[in-house]
Amino acid sequence: MSRYEERAVGDGPEVRARGLWVEEPARKPRMPDPVRTSAVRAVLIVAVTLTLATVAFFLTLTTSWLAFPMALCAIAGTIVATWGVLDVWITRQMWNQRYGVVSEPSSTARRRRREARRAERAAAREPGPGRVSRDDGPLTAFGRR
Repeated sequence: MSRYEERAVGDGPEVRARGLWVEEPARKPRMPDPVRTSAVRAVLIVAVTLTLATVAFFLTLTTSWLAFPMALCAIAGTIVATWGVLDVWITRQMWNQRYGVVSEPSSTARRRRREARRAERAAAREPGPGRVSRDDGPLTAFGRR
């Protein structure tokens, strides 16, 4: 049976074609809106810059007077395209720092801090090497040493 067919629930070996629109789960979660916006902007800028560089190259081959201004535009486009790619990276990092951290009581960092506090309390309760326990101290009557 192909992936576009499915068996009908019933008694017989009925086979029917799947509908035109079948919802499939995404493999990766969708990018956040600000990151996607900056990524689209960067792709458009890079595409225009590559077009400018190609035109400048062909104008240079034909020794046209437009080759020099187009080369300058291609260099400026390269700088702007670098800014666009850095903008995607910075926007993604900023979004992850603001909204990407999930703080739950069961997180690893909190569990480690809790264990460290318990260990410190246990170490504070145990008598250290410089402390001698006395049976005749002033707090003996209260159950303390």
